[in-house]
Amino acid sequence: MVTFPVEVRALKVEQPLGTYYVAVLQANVLLQVAFSDTMSATLRAGEQMYVLDGTQRVVQPNRLQAIADYINREDAAFPNSIILAANYRQDTGLIEGEEPDEDAAEALENASGGDRRWTVEEREDGTCILRIPTPDKLAAIIDGQHRLFAFTKAHATRLEMNLICSVFLDLPKPYQAQLFATINSTQKPVNKSLTYELFGYNVDEEKETYWSPDKLAVFLTRRLAVDDASPLYRRIVIAPQKDRALTQLTSGSMWRVSTAVVVEGIMRLYTGNPRKDTAYLLDGHRKERSALADLRKDRSPLRELYLSNQDAVLYTISVNYLKACNELFWKHATENSFILRTVGVQALFDVLRKLAARAHAERNISVDYFRGKLEPAADIDFASDAFRNASGSGRSVIRRAIEGAIGLPG
Repeated sequence: MVTFPVEVRALKVEQPLGTYYVAVLQANVLLQVAFSDTMSATLRAGEQMYVLDGTQRVVQPNRLQAIADYINREDAAFPNSIILAANYRQDTGLIEGEEPDEDAAEALENASGGDRRWTVEEREDGTCILRIPTPDKLAAIIDGQHRLFAFTKAHATRLEMNLICSVFLDLPKPYQAQLFATINSTQKPVNKSLTYELFGYNVDEEKETYWSPDKLAVFLTRRLAVDDASPLYRRIVIAPQKDRALTQLTSGSMWRVSTAVVVEGIMRLYTGNPRKDTAYLLDGHRKERSALADLRKDRSPLRELYLSNQDAVLYTISVNYLKACNELFWKHATENSFILRTVGVQALFDVLRKLAARAHAERNISVDYFRGKLEPAADIDFASDAFRNASGSGRSVIRRAIEGAIGLPG
């Protein structure tokens, strides 16, 4: 049996896409914590045996058995890595820790005895420690699903086999699909529509009307990163939300924010469950996003803008709000201010979620409008000890401080 938390040494790899970590994990650990949209494994109670479950949409049973037969051989070896996106929630499609109700997130964290997020500690001697705190399924498999799940059909003695893993922290799902397509298309011919089956995305260009919530959010995030009129111009990087390296980057004039933070902040303006939305768009024939109006009630403040393809309005609301944040909070912040950290940026997006619906209803989404709303909070010293807790609760403290100053209900 595996005892959690699991801690292993890891090698940090920095490449143009972003930072990831190479680690060695046993198959029985991966079967507990990893999943794909088509497969996951469950440990059978009282037995050292895993069973497969899931939609099985593109599972190839014969291939699984063939790999299992190979795993059972005395000369079995897998020198290529399994690629994982950690901190990705299977139930909602949100990054772990991103909850519509932050108070509920705190309650969940306290009840479970701590943060469920995978983390990496980078030590002064240059070594890294990957920590997996719980057996919760928070690692989406980008590549290697058949290789891993074949262990459910192999001899139980093979469950302790070591496997090489490349672990990305907080990698939004559209980037997962892009990475999968790139890897497979460069190794062997691959039907790129497979990315639609596995991830819910076409890697090739498609009409915006078919974009899922997170694909649109990634598009808007990329635009914020390259638009020289955006306060987040050149500040958005693909990196772990709470990684020590990101914290080191958030100093002085060149502070940075994780791509996942911005993607989640934008996406929560118009969806409470991107996984359900994407699954519905995938079900049967391809559907345009407007079809989601018949799916369920979603209380996200700008849901109608998403359903009616008003992406330009969504971007204008986001960028104008961030411009007001820059003028009032970021521009004059000291380098030790928590408003420049992950928790500060997350808290500001939480506040936008409450301001956005009113702004749109009043047909005023200008910088002046958001500046006027936020100005009463401009004098808060976010470098004070009151905001020093850099966890989810630190985010809530910042959010509540801003809401209290500007008169928003908590």
